[in-house]
Amino acid sequence: MIGLFAGVSLWGLTLGSAGPDVHFLPALASTPLNAVVLAALGGAVFNIANLLLVAAIELAGMAVAFPVGIGLALIVGALSSYVLSPQGSPLLLFGGVTLVVTAIVCDSLAYRARETGSRSGARRGLILSLICGVLMGTFYPLVSRAMDSPGAPGPYAIAFFFVLGVGLCSVPVNYLFMKKPIDGQAPVSFDGYTAAPVAFHAAGILGGVIWVTGAP
Repeated sequence: MIGLFAGVSLWGLTLGSAGPDVHFLPALASTPLNAVVLAALGGAVFNIANLLLVAAIELAGMAVAFPVGIGLALIVGALSSYVLSPQGSPLLLFGGVTLVVTAIVCDSLAYRARETGSRSGARRGLILSLICGVLMGTFYPLVSRAMDSPGAPGPYAIAFFFVLGVGLCSVPVNYLFMKKPIDGQAPVSFDGYTAAPVAFHAAGILGGVIWVTGAP
């Protein structure tokens, strides 16, 4: 969360204010309320999807959780974006979606064959991956609607409100998942965060800056 705010503020105050008609801070102040709400809601949905993805990786492994979750997100995002704004070739779009669906099914079947009788959390990990995919595919149409709202600012201001939604969602949802872990593990306290080495925090902040660099 710190890295996201640092990154979006850095780029907003530099590249987001570089043009004669582009000013980051005035754009933030003039953003319509509906665009703020849609962008923040997109950030909250994205944050929950990420938490589910981490839990799914813990249970099912990266080789299963990532292709299933992100693959489904591509499907949901592509279809919802096409419904909202039908552009491009339907043949190429739905052909690609079909290939992604086939890949997800094959990956799930391979995982099921490998993990039969091996891990009790196998099914839970797969279910979390699917829920993550639906949510991950839902956040972008919300952000897209925010950017298309009448009077909406540029991408840097929208990215800031997206990050704001992530931040507002992080504290209560993270706390809930810490006390009621969805991966079946024992509850954890906040002491683990404060006791983590500085290098861990630095890596997390850097990861947030890198991610938000590609977002606008």
